[in-house]
Amino acid sequence: MQDILWLPFIIASIAVISIPGQDMMLIMTKSISTGTKAGMLTAAGVSTGLIVHTIVVSLGLGSLIMASELLFLTIKIAGALYLFYLGYQLMRSNGVVAIKEAGEKKQSWLYLFLYGAISNISNPKILIFYLAFLPQFVGQGVGSPVMKIFCMGLVFAALTFLMKMPVAIFSGILSGWLKRKTSVLKWFMRTSGGLLIFIGINVLIEKRA
Repeated sequence: MQDILWLPFIIASIAVISIPGQDMMLIMTKSISTGTKAGMLTAAGVSTGLIVHTIVVSLGLGSLIMASELLFLTIKIAGALYLFYLGYQLMRSNGVVAIKEAGEKKQSWLYLFLYGAISNISNPKILIFYLAFLPQFVGQGVGSPVMKIFCMGLVFAALTFLMKMPVAIFSGILSGWLKRKTSVLKWFMRTSGGLLIFIGINVLIEKRA
């Protein structure tokens, strides 16, 4: 895979991953409300969702989805509704009460993992991004373009996990301070919920490329 433009790809990937978005919001709120481990599991789910998008794009299914108005609309609506649900849950939360309830529910690792994975898999904006972003770094040398895109997708997912892990850890540490600042915690949860709903609206109005 020497003909992949690795250095520009990695630099561009780090820049893209650093931009705050729905994934970062989900990881931060889960770490704050349920603990660092929960945030890390959510981050693992997010990265796995990226791997699913990688497989879809590599197999050419991404282009098929973009070509089918029905498929694209179905994924778009499902993704937007999921974000609306998550946003509503955060907006109705009441600071420390949310943390207490999350601790009492003992959320399983599978639930936390799927919490991140589903939010990512059901977001068509990521599929559009992958279709536009990854091919730019495929060189003209020998080798299958499919395998090159697949490898780059895996690297992007790994970079995402490595960069989101500190977010989960820092947010988990921050939760102790926020427990003592209930008004700040309440504001943070409701703001995060509002941002997720806003992102959901953007997903809903997304058009096929």
